[in-house]
Amino acid sequence: MFSPDKGTCEKGGRKDLKIGFASDHGGLELKENLKTALEHKGYNVLDFGTYSRQSCDYPKFGIKLIRAILERKLARGVLLCRSGIGFSILANRFNGIRAALCYNVKAAARSRAHNDSNILILGGDFVKKREAAKILDVWLNTEFEGGRHLRRLRQIEKFCKNL
Repeated sequence: MFSPDKGTCEKGGRKDLKIGFASDHGGLELKENLKTALEHKGYNVLDFGTYSRQSCDYPKFGIKLIRAILERKLARGVLLCRSGIGFSILANRFNGIRAALCYNVKAAARSRAHNDSNILILGGDFVKKREAAKILDVWLNTEFEGGRHLRRLRQIEKFCKNL
């Protein structure tokens, strides 16, 4: 069972995380590479589309992944498109989603340690395959620090509930 406080499943190890992926046509190739790499490492990976290089509307696929996280069917998710900006705008509209657009390893680590991000967003036009794999690895293996950061997240949640 998923623990929202820890971001992991009860079994423990990082590979017990259920990780969802979604992309538009611009992020498809990078999604397939990252997804395959995680599957080879033993992660439980779910793919919410797209499955084609044909031009498509990213919200349709992103919302499927976002819903799965909000319904606690997934621990975390990865959204991929060309820039990452559209997915960032979409995902962060939902209370309970903390999506981080990361172009480097340091940002990915900070997004987890300080913000407990539950969605990683990558822009395929700005992150090469090898760097994306490093970013994803750091993001998956960085723990949330809690403390003052938890206090700040609770302030955000409280504010958002009052909107």
